Amino acid sequence: MTRVQSPAPGATPVETSLDSIELSPQSLYDKCVAISRNLWWSWHPEVGTLFRELDPVRWRQLDHNPVALLQEFTPERLEMRAGELVLYSRINQAYRRLKEYLNPGHTWGTTNSGVLGFKPVAYFSAEFGIHESVPIYSGGLGVLSGDHIKSASGLGVPLVAIGLFYDQGYFRQHLNAEGYQKEEYIQTDVKKLPMDPACGPDGKPITVKIETRAGDLLAKVWLMRVGRVKLYLLDCDDERNKPEDRELTARLYGGDQRTRIRQELVLGVGGVRALKALGISPGCYHLNEGHCVFATLEVIRERMTEEGMSFDEALRDVSQHTVFTTHTPVPAGHDRFDGGLIEEHLGPLRDSLGISSEQLMGLGRVDPQNHHESFCMTVLGLKLSRRANAVSSLHGHVTRRMWANLWPWRVEEEIPIGHITNGVHIPSWLAWQMQQLYDRNFPADWVLHMGKSDVWQQIYQVDPGELWETHYALKNLLISFVRRRVSRQCLRREESEEAVEAARNILDPHVLTIGFARRFATYKRADLLTQDLDRFCQLLTDTERPIQVIFAGKAHPADEPGKELIRKIANLRHNPACGGRVVFIEDYDINVCRHLIHGVDVWLNNPRRPLEASGTSGQKVVLNGGLNLSVLDGWWAEAYDGQNGFAIGRGQSHVSTEILDDRDREDLYRTLEEEVIPLYYDRDIDGLPRHWIRRMMNSISSLAWRFSAHRMVMDYNNLAYLSAAGGHSSDMSYR
Repeated sequence: MTRVQSPAPGATPVETSLDSIELSPQSLYDKCVAISRNLWWSWHPEVGTLFRELDPVRWRQLDHNPVALLQEFTPERLEMRAGELVLYSRINQAYRRLKEYLNPGHTWGTTNSGVLGFKPVAYFSAEFGIHESVPIYSGGLGVLSGDHIKSASGLGVPLVAIGLFYDQGYFRQHLNAEGYQKEEYIQTDVKKLPMDPACGPDGKPITVKIETRAGDLLAKVWLMRVGRVKLYLLDCDDERNKPEDRELTARLYGGDQRTRIRQELVLGVGGVRALKALGISPGCYHLNEGHCVFATLEVIRERMTEEGMSFDEALRDVSQHTVFTTHTPVPAGHDRFDGGLIEEHLGPLRDSLGISSEQLMGLGRVDPQNHHESFCMTVLGLKLSRRANAVSSLHGHVTRRMWANLWPWRVEEEIPIGHITNGVHIPSWLAWQMQQLYDRNFPADWVLHMGKSDVWQQIYQVDPGELWETHYALKNLLISFVRRRVSRQCLRREESEEAVEAARNILDPHVLTIGFARRFATYKRADLLTQDLDRFCQLLTDTERPIQVIFAGKAHPADEPGKELIRKIANLRHNPACGGRVVFIEDYDINVCRHLIHGVDVWLNNPRRPLEASGTSGQKVVLNGGLNLSVLDGWWAEAYDGQNGFAIGRGQSHVSTEILDDRDREDLYRTLEEEVIPLYYDRDIDGLPRHWIRRMMNSISSLAWRFSAHRMVMDYNNLAYLSAAGGHSSDMSYR
């Protein structure tokens, strides 16, 4: 006898025997726990729906954390709830899919990753943004790292990842009644995260020791499973550490210079030692930004100790196996330390390397002989890698110019820094409704080929009305989310009943909706659109063709100018001239980002060119039908073709800041008034903005495949990892 249960939305119905459906309570519970403890579920919305349906209210309150949710269920209660909702076969199917995913017969990596099969990539990063329920990220760098390892998992590229576990994460943001940012740090309960102690070959939990002149640091190692990729996180909250050292990895990007160098020592040196204790011998070390480049010095020490190499021989050998990615042209983004901090923390390692203090400092200086120059982590990364890359084409040009003094004998075009443009993990950022539309119109196996251009050409076969209807549904979901969040913000600040009621009805789904969400650093110019307030308010309140704008983002706790930008923008909601069409969403995170990029009509990005290395939020918008309105910087400089979005400025940057700001502000208003707004409100007899929809299709077809993390990881595999694992010099063809 068989029974067919209702599948998850979008899933294929499966016929299952009664024996496999009617599980014991404990067996059912164990399968749910197994699913929850691998973050594979986070990019499969039909699996996440299983947990949400168990208790929708608690699911939202727990930041969509299935581990924490299941801890509130007994096996018997779970069985009862699963029976009420007819979830047995869906749980079975999800569990079976996970097992099949973890044990594939063949992947892209099987064919294309060669030597990495037994000498994997070791991917180091200071933060990983995988899902909002795992708060060990702050923003773009972390989300990029998370997308990188998710795509490595999907492609089957052999890779292990190394980071730090921040038990207080990055801060939670709240605005007070005056609109000023307040930071709150919340202790994370390890038991409510999908982590286990990492164990060595002997089955015992691993702890690594890092020596400093001020005493030893100990770090526990945790294991988090992200699909097929194992992510190892180092944690200094060990009772054998001094009290101040137990707090060392508590917060991301917190503390002073001494805290920062100690965190980076744990990440780099401790990370390499953790891999050694785990019995993992990497063929390639990928250092994602300068925070982790102390790893190279520890690998050099290993080579000297185990293979009898001299320091110079080991340095050359390790450089051949190292890939270094730099992510910012902003000087403040490159960590620098004075000689005293370097000697205090790397002194014991320097002794093992057999080099002098001046030799060590020279490795981190552009000019090794300049005793007044501090130690720069990016310089060390560039010197100790044979494969260095920026994260967009324009960023490659900027980076070669920025670090040209490291190679004074070469012309700029021959500086050995290439570029691999960032991309986003499509399954993580594609709205379920859009996925259903693609499933109906694209080839059956399109998900397996999401990095290929011909797949996305199928968007032109989609009925324009269906595409617009799907986008409009997502926009309504966004507005519902914004109303919910803003009304909660008002209640927390004990605002009037009238203010709360107004928040519950804020925004209009029929109005052109612009989103701006990112870190509130001043160079990103969050206030560019609001600087001419009269002109801005005219756009907001136009009786026939209005706009509305949703802002979100955090300023670093020490960035007072960034906090002032937030205050100014958040307080526009009190300005009657704005007509209630400006909203600031508190506590920007992956969840807020997901809602915004799913539902906005236009994604605004207006940094000072060329200070945006790449940017990836606009790439996420593309997948869901939103259009980019951006300065020709970062990824957009190589993406915009005149028909797939909108551009601000003419790509100029060699002018003063004041002139650049004035020009870009005027061009932003002109583009909105003459291009964006007229195109959006130009409707046919059926009420469809046909020309706008065509531009949506152009955007999806020309950009979705080019700026996917699958394409990015394939580029790293083919152009950097394989040659690094083989110990061969790079010809820099990926420039």
